[in-house]
Amino acid sequence: MMNNLRKVFFVTLMLASCWPAVFCQAIVSPLELTYKQVDTVQLGLKIYYPSGYKKGNHHPVMVFFFGGGWTGGSIAQFEPHAKYFANKNMITVLVDYRVKTRHNTSPFECVKDAKSAIRYLRQHAGALGIDANKIVASGGSAGGHLAAACFTNESLNESSDDLAISPKPNALVLFNPVIDNGKDGYGFERIGENYITFSPIHNLKQGFPPTIFFLGTNDKLIPVSTAQNFKQKIEALGGRCDLFLFDNQPHGFFNKEPFLSETIAKTDVFLLSLRYIK
Repeated sequence: MMNNLRKVFFVTLMLASCWPAVFCQAIVSPLELTYKQVDTVQLGLKIYYPSGYKKGNHHPVMVFFFGGGWTGGSIAQFEPHAKYFANKNMITVLVDYRVKTRHNTSPFECVKDAKSAIRYLRQHAGALGIDANKIVASGGSAGGHLAAACFTNESLNESSDDLAISPKPNALVLFNPVIDNGKDGYGFERIGENYITFSPIHNLKQGFPPTIFFLGTNDKLIPVSTAQNFKQKIEALGGRCDLFLFDNQPHGFFNKEPFLSETIAKTDVFLLSLRYIK
């Protein structure tokens, strides 16, 4: 961990001084850091900076969790989004987390890792140039679950985490997210009765962050009625949930054009309304 913090400090110095020029150019390329080590497994962040980043700047950050049913997946899924929003003057982060096929883990470890990642970013916000009060969590499918669960779940935490640091995002961008893990929802066979604390829709509360939600009407995993219920519950609590339904589109539709560009454009408008981008 100490070596990792030294790396953060060294990166901050390079960003601050811009000498030699090759280092500044390198920082525009993604920076890779380890946010947590569990036994021999190192979990990393891939961080994209705006090209005009300067010392003393504190940018909103957008954190992406890949989808894959808590079983597989790759951080490459959200590379187009990370690069786009870095060009909109945000810091963007691709998060690696443990999954069943690579680490023989359960969905519960996935939530622990997601919360650890946001805590790490908030803890090192000064060194990384992050506005700790403007953290957007985003993800697709199971990654969307992780983004939402960072706010709704109170019970799952890595033993090494500093629990005084909040893992709760300030806004959510959700792509066909898994939000219901109940008996009629997704993943109940793996979650069981733990859905009571694991499932985002069962743990909504006042102060829920402003949310944008994308879903195809032909999604076989996430019913439209579930998304509509989620929106209604958030609004009943005084929150905001912008739901966009895409006719006849299946699960994962947002990964391909023209929907990739369409959902990014709507996210752009959403973040503009929050004054996270200009």
